[in-house]
Amino acid sequence: MNSWLRVCWGVASLLVAVSAGATTVEDLKWMAGTWEGTKNGVHSEEIWTAPSGGLLIGMHRDVKDGRAVGFEFFRIQVHAGAITYLSQPGGQPVTPFPLKESSANRVVFENLAHDFPQRVIYWQTKPNELHARIEGTLGDKLESNEWVWTKRAGE
Repeated sequence: MNSWLRVCWGVASLLVAVSAGATTVEDLKWMAGTWEGTKNGVHSEEIWTAPSGGLLIGMHRDVKDGRAVGFEFFRIQVHAGAITYLSQPGGQPVTPFPLKESSANRVVFENLAHDFPQRVIYWQTKPNELHARIEGTLGDKLESNEWVWTKRAGE
């Protein structure tokens, strides 16, 4: 294959790979909504605004026995040149997790320098269901936590 065809083939392959995943914050619109579920007696809600102006804003709340036991604020935006999940659990300082990989309905953010988690993953297998997983090494052991929420009725 001549060099011109090789370049064209490479550009076409790159365009196909990029179109399959998130290239803008707006591509993550499938995350928008109010999601809720109960796991081990803890009712959790995760709310994501629709993307607008290059920004998704979210919050998470855990309630057990009628009492709030945890919360987190987060956003997804371009930060330091990359689509980034910016997490603020319990009002702590912001921790950035740059985009590592994405596809049409799955996104992985990663910060290997963070203590735990090192990865934040969201995916959708059905339009009314959102999955989330945090994972990483804690001590010498691989740890993770996973949630499955359904879209709040009426949305």
